[in-house]
Amino acid sequence: MSDAAEIIETVKGQGDVYLPKTIQRNERLARGLVPKLMRVAGRLPFADDLAAAYYAARDPRTPMKAKAILFGAAAYFVLPVDLVPDVVVGLGFTDDATVLATALSVVGMHVKESHRSLARKLLSLPEPVRDAP
Repeated sequence: MSDAAEIIETVKGQGDVYLPKTIQRNERLARGLVPKLMRVAGRLPFADDLAAAYYAARDPRTPMKAKAILFGAAAYFVLPVDLVPDVVVGLGFTDDATVLATALSVVGMHVKESHRSLARKLLSLPEPVRDAP
């Protein structure tokens, strides 16, 4: 089956929502995100953005096109085959950061504060201090 035919063909996902097969495949890959993220979080300045993007992609209120882009970015982070291998010191995660930054520039408006809060909780990061009015 061609890639175009695979994208068009749909399968039923969680909550009886029809998801393109590519999104379903990326969602399966992205499930490996949390273990890998926890292993390397200390070396990633963008770890909270990546986790927030993952939570946004899993949110049923996030539009399908945004889910596809966010799951694609998370799946790229998890995939062992990379443009720049993650083990290269100093450069290993630059391609992952670029993919995530591009994804967030396109669909970042769908990453809500609730997703960012979940990401901070996962990574044991403090909540930001809010100025009192």
